[in-house]
Amino acid sequence: MEKTKESYTATRNPCKLCSPLGASIVFRGIRGAIALLHGSQGCSTYIRRYLINHFREPVDIASSNFSENSAIFGGSHNLINGLKNICKQYNPEVIGVATTCLSETIGDDVPMILREFFLKNASLSLPEIVHVSTPSYSQTHIDGFHCAVLSVVSQLACNGDKRPGQIGIFCGLVSPADIRYLKEVLIDFGLDPIILPDYSDTLDGGPWQDYQRIQQGGTSIKQIESLGRSEAIIEFGHSLESKETAGRFLEDDFFVKRYSLGLPIGIKLTDIFFKTLEELSGRKTSDKYNAARLRLIDSYADGHKYIFEKKAIVYGEEDLVISVASFLFEIGAIPVVCATGVKTKTFKGILTEIASTYDREIIIYEDIDFEQLQENVQDLDIDFMIGDSKGYYLARKMHIPLIRIGFPIHDRIGAQRILHLGYRGTQQLFDTIINTLIQQKQDSCPVGYPYI
Repeated sequence: MEKTKESYTATRNPCKLCSPLGASIVFRGIRGAIALLHGSQGCSTYIRRYLINHFREPVDIASSNFSENSAIFGGSHNLINGLKNICKQYNPEVIGVATTCLSETIGDDVPMILREFFLKNASLSLPEIVHVSTPSYSQTHIDGFHCAVLSVVSQLACNGDKRPGQIGIFCGLVSPADIRYLKEVLIDFGLDPIILPDYSDTLDGGPWQDYQRIQQGGTSIKQIESLGRSEAIIEFGHSLESKETAGRFLEDDFFVKRYSLGLPIGIKLTDIFFKTLEELSGRKTSDKYNAARLRLIDSYADGHKYIFEKKAIVYGEEDLVISVASFLFEIGAIPVVCATGVKTKTFKGILTEIASTYDREIIIYEDIDFEQLQENVQDLDIDFMIGDSKGYYLARKMHIPLIRIGFPIHDRIGAQRILHLGYRGTQQLFDTIINTLIQQKQDSCPVGYPYI
């Protein structure tokens, strides 16, 4: 009997990016670090373009620059030469080596190559070299991000006596503004935060008098080494419960207490975050943040008539989608469609549980691209979309507004300054959504009016 072939459609305009891109962002958040992609020159060029267009900052990413010979006979010679050149030209404290699809496909043994490099150059003062495996054919940019954080922590963190008040934060792929906000909050609670990665300065800094090969800022090696001595670790991301993570590594190997929280977007999830900080610090939430919470509640009441029962499509990284969906339910909107380009074990289950608490049923897609998403939603009655710039053409075809959050945002200025987290970030997102809906109603009305 002839075997029936399963139908297959190639990915078109994916709702995700490549794995080494996520790793490159992590290495950018480490002080004195530079990323080296082991593969073709095109990979580093593509990633640099994406990061520069989003963060509007110069980004250097080295490449081992595979040629046809490298692809056939292996790229060890290229990698070693690349490491030597980086040491000579940049004098880094850390080199983050991330593999691309090509080097992964041919099977280069990067750990062995790095061991040989250290043995042959034992007399030299070499930087820390952290390797992370990031094949895009089996991972996404978010996987690459979390894998890089895990590699950095597992290779550099040390054990020792716990330091009261020191809290490690693995916040995921958030904006530089979010990182600055998290620092502010933890310091206000009297805690000593170590955020990894911290690209709040390296990807959102001021002008320079002279070009800096490696920008100032980032989590220092000393701080990373001390993560094993932290009193606790806070790790953002519902999806991480099914994965091996840096937080779980520190919990298992160094007995650091780990808190796994959703990204604090909306009052409910932000309350959980602040309750955790109260437990860790022994302090009550200050009037500063209580007042921000009350202002947010008041704005919910003010804007309710504009947002109630409005239907949305939310797409992007799985943890961002989950938290935004929870927030939309909280303000009376309906995230009719929630989509991610990631293959997950938990996405549908978590979203279904959230929707059920509001007695709603929603459509959930994972491992989907924008062409498939368009085909699936074109007949739905949708009021707005929330996600990154890659979904703009879909919003345009549907004649609905797009609220831009997450990564990448290439068609607006200020992506690095979008605050997503906490009461303050939620307030900004809420106001943006309401004002976007008001503008849409004004612009589509044949009679212009200034009052609504």
